[in-house]
Amino acid sequence: MYAQLKDFLLKKNFSLLIIYGLIASIATLQEFNGGLKRFPTQRNDHDYTYYNNYLIFKQSFFHLKNGNDLYTPYLEEHWDLYKYSPTFALFFGVFAFLPDGLGLFLWNLLNALCLFVGIRMLPKLELQQRNMILLLCLVELFTTLQNSQSNALIAGLVVMAFALMEKEKFLWGCLLIALTVYIKLFGLFAFALCLLYPQRWKMSVYSIVALIIMALLPLSVVSGSQWVASYESWWHLLRSDYIPNSLSLAGVIKIWLGVTLNQNLILLAGIGLFLLPFSRVKLYSEYNFRLSILAMILLWMVVFNHKAESPTFVIAITGIGIWNFSSRLKQSWTTAWVRLALVLTSLSPTDLFPDFIQDNYFVPWSVKAIPCILIYFMVFYELTFNLKPLSK
Repeated sequence: MYAQLKDFLLKKNFSLLIIYGLIASIATLQEFNGGLKRFPTQRNDHDYTYYNNYLIFKQSFFHLKNGNDLYTPYLEEHWDLYKYSPTFALFFGVFAFLPDGLGLFLWNLLNALCLFVGIRMLPKLELQQRNMILLLCLVELFTTLQNSQSNALIAGLVVMAFALMEKEKFLWGCLLIALTVYIKLFGLFAFALCLLYPQRWKMSVYSIVALIIMALLPLSVVSGSQWVASYESWWHLLRSDYIPNSLSLAGVIKIWLGVTLNQNLILLAGIGLFLLPFSRVKLYSEYNFRLSILAMILLWMVVFNHKAESPTFVIAITGIGIWNFSSRLKQSWTTAWVRLALVLTSLSPTDLFPDFIQDNYFVPWSVKAIPCILIYFMVFYELTFNLKPLSK
């Protein structure tokens, strides 16, 4: 029975596609039928839905279209602030006119399928290897879909962009990365993939043009002055939203060492570390090096994101799954670390562990983030210091 299940999950083309679709369906049903709730930080008496994030995205389109400030509270409609770009608010018009149940399902399905397609597109990996990455992502995918967030979409777009660049479809790769930037700014760092290819200057032009065009798209529904005001308001929000979450590197350092570090200094140090592996120019021609760079970028986007939260970790887990097959370290060593990440990052918040362990150890000590931080530095060290060009 075990062997048959393994063959079904790892060697069949469509088995995991069905599972990813089911996960999107289950997460949607759970959110849509969850009733009403109140958030721990709210101070009003309003009840909100379990698909609050979806409503934030949906209403942002109407706020943009009506010329309202996107980044002010709308507590009669939803809890919390909209924090994405005006361009993303425009894109969400695709879902905004649909009934909430249908729109929520299609949004979750888009996230799940984008991650699925991105990983399945990875070249030079066997089907079984790609399916193992997809399996590793399942728990984190469910977590992000339960919160109707965009993290699986981000991970899928970055991986898909890499796969397209490997096929020399550089324009499409740059367009997908530009799209991630207007969802979450940390997508900017995925443009570093362009450095790995001889056509990097052409790709730079593609990237700049794509970023400019996407920035200007909201002008299709707002005036020039409203467009400027929207981006100014977004920038003001991002500048004021600097308190790190407990699952970020800054948060983990504070919890474990009792040291509060300036987030800007951590980000600057992170950018320095991010750039170092790109000094290994002689390795650019090796596929496994490029694939490991992809894994490093996905991990970096979470480890150095001061607003990292539990649903964000589908991005990091995707990177860990890719690193498992790109690393030149012993397979038994990487597999052991992948299993550690599966247990402590993906499964630690679930009912597999009793409440007293979660409440007294996992949550206070930000255990979920630890494997991702350690694996990031392992990938960084391997890329920067440990890899030698393969002999030809």
